[in-house]
Amino acid sequence: MGGSDPGTPGTILPFPHARPPSQVAFDRPELLRILDLYGRMVAAGFWRDYAMDFGKDAASFAAFKRTAERPTARIEKRPSLRSKQGMWALFGEAGQVLKRGHDLAGVLSPLERRLMKVVED
Repeated sequence: MGGSDPGTPGTILPFPHARPPSQVAFDRPELLRILDLYGRMVAAGFWRDYAMDFGKDAASFAAFKRTAERPTARIEKRPSLRSKQGMWALFGEAGQVLKRGHDLAGVLSPLERRLMKVVED
């Protein structure tokens, strides 16, 4: 009945979004927003390096002042929390949650404010 050739009658082709993705990732607008902030923080002298991690439950972007130390800030996207406290979280250097929310821009606002203070001085 169903052969291995996709054109063979009876073959079931999976839909691209039929099952959940095997890992969480940032979409293009999210990544552009994060990298734009990263570039401005590098220009202001706050950050020098970054790392990204894409796991089964969450995607994270970590920014570092120096490569060998803990991240100064970590932005995390955890879709399983979308309907609860929001899928976005901003963590500080000690791992404390600085901000949570449903909107990336709102979660990045403490970092944006820090950048604004540098410009005002």
